[in-house]
Amino acid sequence: MILANRVALVTGGASGIGRAAALALAGAGARVVVSDVNVVGGEETAQMIGDTARFVRADVSKAAEVETLIRETIAAFGRLDCAVNNAGVGGDMLPTDRREESMWDLVMNVNLKGVWLCMKYELPIMQEQKSGSIVNIASAAGLIGFRYASAYAASKHGVVGLTRSAALEYARQGIRVNAVCPGFTETPMVTDMNEVNPQMVEATVKAIPMRRLGTPEEIAQAVLWLCSDASSFVNGHALAVDGGTIVS
Repeated sequence: MILANRVALVTGGASGIGRAAALALAGAGARVVVSDVNVVGGEETAQMIGDTARFVRADVSKAAEVETLIRETIAAFGRLDCAVNNAGVGGDMLPTDRREESMWDLVMNVNLKGVWLCMKYELPIMQEQKSGSIVNIASAAGLIGFRYASAYAASKHGVVGLTRSAALEYARQGIRVNAVCPGFTETPMVTDMNEVNPQMVEATVKAIPMRRLGTPEEIAQAVLWLCSDASSFVNGHALAVDGGTIVS
């Protein structure tokens, strides 16, 4: 198994892409720490994996909780080889001038600050080991504009920039930092969006060259590849997994 004897951390692991990534990493032999603010869903993901998984509740927008998450990961498994910083929120679907400051702050705090905080505490462990792979979950909206989701798109553009900068900083220390940029995927976030504005989701699907949504499992396979040695010369890359959306 390609990740045998390795330890992986997945934030936002209670459902969707996070759950699929945790299951894929475990299936490849990794011991996995699943984290989320959704305790029921997170524990369910860990139970789906079995004895080689642990659940740790953490709000990635709070430094103390992220620091505890990393400490508990090391206490449980002794090291950290792969970190999938996936936790995120979609925010509301509104024109830029109608967005409330509180919603802007929530999206930025979870999606961008949360990824930075995770890296802040993951990287020292990987520096000690002189090895590690970090995969930040951005979005196709981090590569192109997205109507009525300016906060979300801005946060995900920020994740891509953060990823590329960190990749340059730690490349000589045996640490790779990449991003996966999913297109529209069958997740609770898209389900919620469909309830608010089904016409937008329908139009978006029609704009995808493959004419369908992605699946969490398809995104998870990209995450698995970036975590594995199969991608050993890939660093600072923002990998679109979007059915061709950004090139259409």
